[in-house]
Amino acid sequence: MRLTCIKLAGFKSFADPVSVQLPGRRVGVVGPNGCGKSNIIDAVRWVLGESKASELRGESMLDVIFNGSSARKPAGRCSVELVFDNGDHAIRGSFGQYAEVAVKRVLTRDGTSSYYINNQHVRRRDVQDIFLGTGLGSRSYAIIGQGTISRIIESRPEELRVMLEEAAGVSKYKERRRETENRLQDTRENLLRAGDINRELEAQLARLEQQAAVARQYRALHDALQTSQHGLWLLRLREAQQRQAAIAAEAAQAEVSLEAQTAALRHVEAELEQVRQAQYAAADTLHSAQADLYAAQARVGQLEAEIRFIVEARARAQRSVHELQQQRADWEARAAAAAAEGEQAAAQIEQAEIDHTEAQARVIDQSEQIPALEAALGDAQLRAADLRAALAAAQQRLQAEAERARALAQQAQALELRLQRVHGERRGLQRPDGVRLEDLTRQVERIE
Repeated sequence: MRLTCIKLAGFKSFADPVSVQLPGRRVGVVGPNGCGKSNIIDAVRWVLGESKASELRGESMLDVIFNGSSARKPAGRCSVELVFDNGDHAIRGSFGQYAEVAVKRVLTRDGTSSYYINNQHVRRRDVQDIFLGTGLGSRSYAIIGQGTISRIIESRPEELRVMLEEAAGVSKYKERRRETENRLQDTRENLLRAGDINRELEAQLARLEQQAAVARQYRALHDALQTSQHGLWLLRLREAQQRQAAIAAEAAQAEVSLEAQTAALRHVEAELEQVRQAQYAAADTLHSAQADLYAAQARVGQLEAEIRFIVEARARAQRSVHELQQQRADWEARAAAAAAEGEQAAAQIEQAEIDHTEAQARVIDQSEQIPALEAALGDAQLRAADLRAALAAAQQRLQAEAERARALAQQAQALELRLQRVHGERRGLQRPDGVRLEDLTRQVERIE
């Protein structure tokens, strides 16, 4: 069995995936201090199952993951894979049939550590069992690093014996012997526990036999109790049937008595219904009379209100007619004055026309007086226009007052007709019969 390749990714100073080929039996790694030569040996120990960070020159196991630099971020995981040539089939077990065996370990920042053999997930124990007796392991003599020789020389006899047994191939058998002894010890302890359980079960068996006897006795007594209860239930059933027959006879008699009482009750209810009908009829008559009385009183109040309204409206109409007559007299006086003013204005217009004719004649005769005469003519024309406008306004006012007088006269006539109609309705309205009303009131009091 020979190591042929080491694949590192994110382990300590190996930030990028690196594959270190080992083509021969002797391979040297040369480089200055701090270049990572010892990290290769640490990687081999780590992948073979090393669990102590101090053996890998760190404070915690997470120190084996690349921690970053000024130019690169820290890595989130690291992995190391060892590829062995198993052409001589030195590896035993289930993986001994393969000509090449690859052992891989992966660690993440959350502390999860995983082992793989030929890409199959295995336990740490499985990795150690493969190399048991071959001289290869996380702390075996096959890996010699700084201080290993001095540690071998200074080691105690027990530690030296372990290395010699590993070199002689005896460690594998001792490990198996230790495992066998552990299994035998576990078997002895299991036998002791089985004996204790057996003694406990024997003690429980005696108690269970006593409980079984008590249970059998309970079952017999329970069966006897069931038989007695069944007989008691049968006896009570017969008594209940007898009581049921007696109760049925009493129920038949009660039904006959109930029917007789029901018939009497129906007769009383019929009489009560007749009384109620008579009461309802009297109440309806009373309500009808009260309704007629209330309607008559409401109609009287309404007619009185209408009469008062009509009287007031007639008084207002008479006042309006009187005022209109006065306004009509005033407007007639104004119309007469306006007609007089119109006649005067017409006379003035005729006089102005005469003056105009005379002025024109004088213009013809006296052409040197044209400017003065033209001015007099313009004044005369202006006075004539003003008089015509005053005459037209007076005529319009006279027509408006005449229309208003006619409208007021029609309104007064309509009010007079309405007043006559109200008087006629008031004379035709009959007052309620006091005797009838008192009679209905006495009937209501008797019914209540």
